[in-house]
Amino acid sequence: MATFRLRGVTVRHLAGSRAPALHALDLTIGAGEQVALIGPSGAGKTTLLATLACAHRPSEGALEILGQDPWNLSHDARHRLRAHLFLAPQTPPLPARQRVVTAVLAARLPHWTLWQALKSLVRPHDPDAAHAALSRFSLGDKLYARVDRLSGGERQRCGLARLLLSDAEALLVDEPISALDPALARHTLATLRQEAAQRNATLVCSLHQVDLAREQFARLVGLRDGRIVFDAPREQVTDTMIADLYANENVEPHVAPPHDTPAQIAVGACF
Repeated sequence: MATFRLRGVTVRHLAGSRAPALHALDLTIGAGEQVALIGPSGAGKTTLLATLACAHRPSEGALEILGQDPWNLSHDARHRLRAHLFLAPQTPPLPARQRVVTAVLAARLPHWTLWQALKSLVRPHDPDAAHAALSRFSLGDKLYARVDRLSGGERQRCGLARLLLSDAEALLVDEPISALDPALARHTLATLRQEAAQRNATLVCSLHQVDLAREQFARLVGLRDGRIVFDAPREQVTDTMIADLYANENVEPHVAPPHDTPAQIAVGACF
């Protein structure tokens, strides 16, 4: 069964007042597939991820998620469907004064009672699980740090550690390595891919780093101006196709902040 099926999906942020953010997309992503979304800034990658997470309602076309049309479901049924999806934004919405352990354990809130959630704020319910998740992103030493003491790259990885504690069937990840150096970026992508493979979850990841997208993902979807330019196995994606996708775009080289470079990265320790 397909995890996501889009037929002629158009999404508008401001109805009728601007060009669609996504225009007549046809896209099918099967269960367990790992797909990279690439394209210039403003191409619609973030909007597509939000649409797949039921955060944006299409204005036209048909959308199926896990065999259901989310917008034909009741509010409660749609909420239950969303529990099978995990959207990790580029900038995780983590409360500044919250401890990292609490922020990571928040992944389990959909399965807790109100009393369990309140109790965990005072005494974290399963700190060992949070530590294990953080350690897979080289952040185990930040377990009891405050979120506002983390660097940008550390906050990104904290949000991804939360993903590891979810039981979602679809992992939607937006620019997860934008603040990371190349070695740590590879480590992070390997962790995400191995986690998805272990639970047979679908992984859809937007990336600006085209070289890593081609290296790490078997299927690439190129977006530009809200349209799919190509959807192909990486072996069929040529340098010319990439050049055309980014034509007339000013692309700055990715430079990682030095404080996000770990002394040692044990990639083999990832799932």
